[in-house]
Amino acid sequence: MRKYLNNGVLGSLMLLREQWIRAKYERNEFEFIEKQEPYSAGYREGFLWKRGRDNGQFLSRKFVLSEREGALKYFNKQDARDPKAVMKIETLNATFQPAKIGNPCGLQITYLKDNSTRNIFVYHSDAKEMVDWFNAIRAARFHYLQVAFPGASDEELVPKLTRNFMKEGFMEKTGPKHTEGFKKRWFTMDDRRLMYFKDPLDAYARGEVFIGSKENSYTVLSGLPPSTQGYHWNHGITIVTPDRKFLFACETEAEQRDWIAAFQRVINRPMRPQEYAVEAHFKHKP
Repeated sequence: MRKYLNNGVLGSLMLLREQWIRAKYERNEFEFIEKQEPYSAGYREGFLWKRGRDNGQFLSRKFVLSEREGALKYFNKQDARDPKAVMKIETLNATFQPAKIGNPCGLQITYLKDNSTRNIFVYHSDAKEMVDWFNAIRAARFHYLQVAFPGASDEELVPKLTRNFMKEGFMEKTGPKHTEGFKKRWFTMDDRRLMYFKDPLDAYARGEVFIGSKENSYTVLSGLPPSTQGYHWNHGITIVTPDRKFLFACETEAEQRDWIAAFQRVINRPMRPQEYAVEAHFKHKP
């Protein structure tokens, strides 16, 4: 299992990569399946610097990961009895984001709260500590998935442990009537969820768009309808869904190509049975 827990670390910042290499080759942490490392013990507790949702300040917060409770929790005070947030392992994800967070060991944690994505941004001054937290989350996810999908092989479960976002960056968008002016927003594509934020470090998205498959009448087009007005960037994208069209504009042609390619990869992939329930939720959002 050790090798699966650390696949996501490779390719991250050199500092994080160095810590992974030291763990593997100097401390021999991944050699024997029966050896219990701290991050795979089913419980982890410690302090991380967490960005405040409203003030943007990073403050030390106590985090507890418990497989038995099926959750990652954090507390505003060291002696607090009740957690500030409870993040179910079922929907938990973690990805290294040093550039976005502005720290070489920055980690973005996401989970679903009332079926909307919640972002938490944390870091630790010790790269090994941050890598161990990342691996602890992957280990907890691995054990959860083994129970949820008892017939699945390890190779099938590995891609589900944690995931990087398919694409992130700024685009402009307009509203559902297509008469409102275009506004610059930060977009994050997390599998079939396209989220947009006023600021890249916002805790909650201003809105989310579900991107389905071509079999379900989802398409992506280069450009905007001829009557469209109010945009500042000239490289448009139109997402066609069964219910409406979403209009976006990119600053450069290269960004337009990258976004269209990301959308196309998702649209070309058939929807899984559980994704139909997610689609239905999006359709009933106010």
